[in-house]
Parts: sequence; C-alpha cells; structure tokens
Amino acid sequence: MKNKFITVLCLQIGLLWTYTLCGQVVGNLKGIIIDADSEEPLIGATVQLLLGPGQQATGTTTDMHGYYRIEQIDIGRYQVIVTYLGYEPIYLANIEIGSGKEVQLDFKMQESVEELEEVVVTVKLEKGQVINEMSSISTRTFSLEEATRYSGGRNDVSKLVSAYAGVSNSNDSRNDIVIRGNSPTGVLWRMEGIPIPNPNHFATLGTTGGPVSALNTNLLKDSDFLTSAFSAEYGNALSGVFDVGLRSGNKDQYEFTAQIAAFSGMEFMVEGPLSKKKNSSFLISGRYAFTSVANKIGLDIGTMAIPDYSDITFKIDFGKGHLGKFSIFGLWGQSDIAFLAAEIDQDDLFFESDADSRAASSIGVFGVKHSILLNKNSYLRTVVSVSRASNNFDQDRYIDTTLTQKYLNTGVRDQTDRIVANSYYNIKHGAQHVSRVGLLATNLLLNSIVDDRRGADIDGDGILEFVKVRDVNESLITLEPYLQHKWRTGKNTTLHLGVHGQYSDLNTEWSVEPRLSAVFDLTPRSTVQLGYGLHSQVQPLPVLFFRTQTAGGLQAINRNLSSSKAHHLVAAYSYTLFKDWELKLEAYYQALFNIPVDNTPSSFSILNAGADFVFPDVGELENSGTGRNYGLELTLEKYFSEGYYALMTGSLFQSKYTPSDGVERNTAFNNTFVYNILGGKEWHWGDKKRVSVDFKFTNAGGRYFTPVDLPASRVAQREILDQSQAFTQRYPSYLRFDFKVGIKIFSHKKFSQQFFLDFQNVTNRQNVFVDRYNRATGQINTIYQIGFFPDVLYRLRF
Repeated sequence: MKNKFITVLCLQIGLLWTYTLCGQVVGNLKGIIIDADSEEPLIGATVQLLLGPGQQATGTTTDMHGYYRIEQIDIGRYQVIVTYLGYEPIYLANIEIGSGKEVQLDFKMQESVEELEEVVVTVKLEKGQVINEMSSISTRTFSLEEATRYSGGRNDVSKLVSAYAGVSNSNDSRNDIVIRGNSPTGVLWRMEGIPIPNPNHFATLGTTGGPVSALNTNLLKDSDFLTSAFSAEYGNALSGVFDVGLRSGNKDQYEFTAQIAAFSGMEFMVEGPLSKKKNSSFLISGRYAFTSVANKIGLDIGTMAIPDYSDITFKIDFGKGHLGKFSIFGLWGQSDIAFLAAEIDQDDLFFESDADSRAASSIGVFGVKHSILLNKNSYLRTVVSVSRASNNFDQDRYIDTTLTQKYLNTGVRDQTDRIVANSYYNIKHGAQHVSRVGLLATNLLLNSIVDDRRGADIDGDGILEFVKVRDVNESLITLEPYLQHKWRTGKNTTLHLGVHGQYSDLNTEWSVEPRLSAVFDLTPRSTVQLGYGLHSQVQPLPVLFFRTQTAGGLQAINRNLSSSKAHHLVAAYSYTLFKDWELKLEAYYQALFNIPVDNTPSSFSILNAGADFVFPDVGELENSGTGRNYGLELTLEKYFSEGYYALMTGSLFQSKYTPSDGVERNTAFNNTFVYNILGGKEWHWGDKKRVSVDFKFTNAGGRYFTPVDLPASRVAQREILDQSQAFTQRYPSYLRFDFKVGIKIFSHKKFSQQFFLDFQNVTNRQNVFVDRYNRATGQINTIYQIGFFPDVLYRLRF
C-alpha cells in the first residue's frame, strides 16, 4: 500500500511538471488604496511597478473607489511605488508576481503633515509597517509569505513569531508562546478585531497554545504581533497580542488551492466573486489531518497515538452598500487523540504505562463585521461574534500489569461560550490628529465538571474515591472602554496617547490603565521609540472558578481574586545600516503585581502556570504576589532582496517572581537567553521555476524546574514535587537546526505549484522535554522532545 501511494504521488507531480512547457506565464496585481486614518478611498493614486533601479516603470492609477489593477505582468519579483499628492509615498520591494493566483496589495497612505509646497517626494522601504495605525512600539507585522518561508514554521504563526526577538518556544510538542519571560496565558488572540478562544487543536481550558494550530495561514492577511506596552485598544492581556485578520476572497475570478502538509494536513480552498456588480466575494477552506489518512493507508508515522483533527475557515465579504460594508467570518475545528497503554511506546511524550487516556477538543467562532464611512474623515466599525470552546478528557487506570482490568480515574468536561461585541468610532482631525473611542463587551458562560480520584480509600480496595474537583456553571461579564489619540507633532515625531478601562461583574472590579508611546525619527535612517502601559488580565478560568470540598459542599474560594497587573516600560532604537538592512535594539522592564499566590507561605505563583494542558488545582489564593521581567533584545534583519534574506535575533533577559514566602525565584519561563539565526536564498531555474534553500538555528537557555521528590512520590504512587527546591534546577540548553529546500513552478498563467521538504532538528538533538516520575518503575525518567522530523508541503494553485 505504501509503495502504491508513493507511486501515485510521483506520477501526479510528474504530470503537473509537464505544464512548465506551456507558453508565456503572466500574473496580475490589484488592490485598494485608502487614507490610513479615515479609510476614505484615494482617487487617482499612482501605482508604479518596476523590476529594479533604473528600470522603466509600468503602472496605473486608482478609480473612484480607490481600486487599481495591472494585468499581464511577467512573473518575477518587482518593486512597487505608490504616490498621491499630499501623502507620504510608499515603497515595497520584492513583491512576487506569480501565476495561478492574483496578487492583492492594499495600501494605507499617511497624509503628509508638511505644507504642500514643501513636500519632497522620497521613498523608503515600508517593510514591517504595522497594520494598526494606533500601534507603534514593540509591534511587528507578519505575512503569509513569511509564515511559509521560514524553516521549521509548520505553517503555524506561533512558530513563525518564535524567531522574533523576545519570544521563546522551546517546546516541540506545543506552540505556546513565551514573550519576555511571561506565561503564555498572558497572550490575547484576536481575529478580525474581536477576541477569540484559543485557536489551537487539542486546546484546554485557560490555555493559549496547543500542539497544532487551527489558524489556516492561507487565509490570513498581513497581521500584527505585539509584545509589550500595546495601545489602549488591547486589554485583558499581560504579555502580548496576536491581532490576526482574514483576507477577502478574489472579487474578480474564481481561484482554487489544494495543499498537503505533514502538520497542517490536507487542504482544499475555494474563493471567488459572489457578485461582481456588488464587488463581493467568498473564501472558504477545509483541512483534515494528514496523520489520520496516512495511518489508514498503512504509512508509519512514528507513533500509535494518532492525532485526528480538522478545521474549516471562511470569510464572506458582501461588498459596500448604502448601509456600509458587511462581512461574516468563522472558524470551526475539532481534534481528538487516544493514548493506550498497550500500544504507546514508552518514549512517547505523554506515555503512561498503566493508563488509557482520551482527549478531545473543539472550537467554533462566528462573527459579523460592519464598517461605514460617516464622512470623508470618520468611520464606525462594529464586530459581533459568538464562540464556543470545549474539551473533554477521560483516563482509565489499570489495576494490574496485564492491562485487563481498569477503572475510571479522571473525567473532565469543559465548555466555554462567549458573546463578544467591539465597536469604535474613528475620526481624523486633519493631517496631525486622529482619535478613536470604543467599547469591547464580553459575556462569558462557563460549564465545567472535573472528577478525579483524590479522596481516601474508604472501602479498602486500593482505589481512591472520586472527588469532584470542579463543578462550575458560572457567567462573567467584562466591559472594556478605550480611548486613543495619535498626534503627529511634526514630520519626525508621533505621539500615541490612550487609556483603557476594564470592569468585571464577578467582583465589581474597575481598572483604569494609561497607555502612551512616542516615535522620534532622529534622521532618515534612525528612529527612537519610547513606550509605557499599565495592563491587567482577569485570572485564568480554572483558577478563578476553582472550588474545594468542604463540609458544606464545593466552595468557590478563588472567586474574589482581582486581576493581575503589570507596568510595561520599553525603549527602542532602530537604524538602517544600508539598503534592506536594519538593526534594532530594544530594552524593557516589566513590574508585575497583584499576582495570585498562596495565602500561607509557599513557593506557588500563578506566573508559572499556562504552558501545559492543565492548571494547578490550588485554592485559597490572594493577590499579594509580584514579579519582574527585564531584558535587552537585538535584531539584525536583511529584508528579502536580491534573492536572499537574513534574520538574526538575540534576547538576554531575566524573569523572576516573589510568592507568599517572600523568596524571589526564577520563573518557569526564565530561559535567560534565546537567539535565532535564519536565512534563505532563492535562485531562478529558467523562466518558470524558483528554487530556494532556507535554514533556522535556535539556541535557548534551559528552563528552570522543580525536581521530583522521589521518596514521597513512591509512597503516594504519583508524582510529588520537592517544593523546597522550587525552580532551582535547570534543564540543559535547547538547540535545534532546521533546513528546508523548495521549488515554485509557475506552469501556466492560471496554474502554479510549490513543493518543499523541511528537515526539522537535522542533528537529531535530544532536547529534554521533562523529568517525570514513572509509577511502574518507581524511578525518574527523562523524556526527550521530538528528534529529527521531515515536514513536507505540496501546494497547487489554479
């Protein structure tokens, strides 16, 4: 069966390759150009396209709706220059025009603050400009091209941003993002301007990461990733924000994408116009786990615990009418896996020799987005969404080593429903001032039941009795008003001023959080940025609604915990060394306070939770803990040009916490250093092919951990940690080298292919996953992370 599958695949690729013999291959470029602050379409803006310096340009101008279109462009990489009288010009380098899919580039142009007669038209590279014009410091834009270009990325935006300075992800089994030493629970995920549940397969209550992303990168447009001191629009987050947007489908013609990849699975995507007269479109894609199919046809994927997952993402844009512009969007995903003691190898990351475990999760998001231009200087935008996230977990424990008799040991049933609305009014007061005022409202409903055998052995059968750890049917309403103002005091200085409010009805808590940042262009090549923000976050739901058994029944003893808070201070300096090369230094200090810790002296702090599938079951907490994160980050980047790119990032940092015993310790996320070196080169192979090579090298300090108390674990027959040595020991450093080779084939004007092999952990480095107590042997075993693994992707566009 395996040989048949490989033979068929090779034949298909061979047949598709023959299309490279077909005639001239051309592509199209199109988009819309609007005012960055008012979103008013710019009529008559000029778009120029040229191959390189000194080349004769071809181009067009925008129509009365701000749209432009350039057709019959020979495939290749081009420079794009956009100009409009009274506005700052935009220059983008190395825009790839290919076949099989039209390229859409939308531009937001900034009105010049200079008098018209003083304006000198000069252009500079706009790579890395943020999407949200109200954000400035500690913000980076990522694109679809980057998500598929970097080696080791797995088509996962979380893996992509782990290459950025200040970000760490040294866990091969999950994509949790550690930003500047903060817990992954401090990350906020937004889609189309609205907060969403954890967008990962196999997600669990309160977490923000997972083993496989449910976000389909083929549907994402350029989006923002924020790491500190974010603007007033963003709240209920302590460490960072993923602000992702979904692109619209092609409004002019139907396009199709078929793709297969080891991690993201098998995919088919369709997009096209709903009605060309109304300028409307649809975009929908479905994916199914390749591992499930491979297992069914007899391919060995290295484990008997077969992850099964699938997802659907869509966006329908109804175009602009008298009532404004409406669109609907959605995401659905499901996942499940079983770890069976009789089948799983002892080297599996989640192996237990005397237990069968089954986990399942699902996510559903549906939203409606509306935008309307009130006049040439202002607009109103509203997004409303409903979502549901659920996860179930059951574990059966075997009584004897023959694996014949078992009993239910743990049962988890979690479901979270959200209704969210975000609406804001944006107004431009001339070229220098822009204001935005809005309100985000969330109604959260949680239903959670957790049963676990933690009670006494009452009947003497050697099996502990069931204890109801959690039985929750609660609701939580939060209101987050915000006000932002951008003031361009001159050509070289921009100030962002704002305030974010947060109210929770659970304990009637109010928080008022000032935000401010400043950008100073010292010279045409150097910039200084300063930022400050006060940020707060409601406690993770498993902690907030934790209940303990008392004589009167289950009692919610953490219900009155208030939000964790943090002061963020950031200073950055960037310098353009020479063409396409940029150097950036960024220093930060974060003071965390109001952190939940034990109400009696101990080493526990919620700052160490969030990078696993479960949260610690701890009650009677109080908001008296503190923490601090500080560090220095360096980024040296060569943007893609002349056929190659390079990215070098380094972070030196400390992440500390102080719990109720008053002793300052390392947090679980204090790697102390992380550095990455990435690069890639692209070559032309004839007129219709592009061959590329990419690599990524990562080295990160080992995580601090609390060692296992072996004698206590043997007595209890379960893992007991030695809290007297909390986070005093450290795993070895994490080291990984990835190498990718790929090819793009522009076979026909309506047809293109892409194929790559991504060899991950080429050196087969044994990075430590965890030291874990083994009940069967009574010893501590070291479990290692994924060794050498080849990822593969084949994409067909037509």
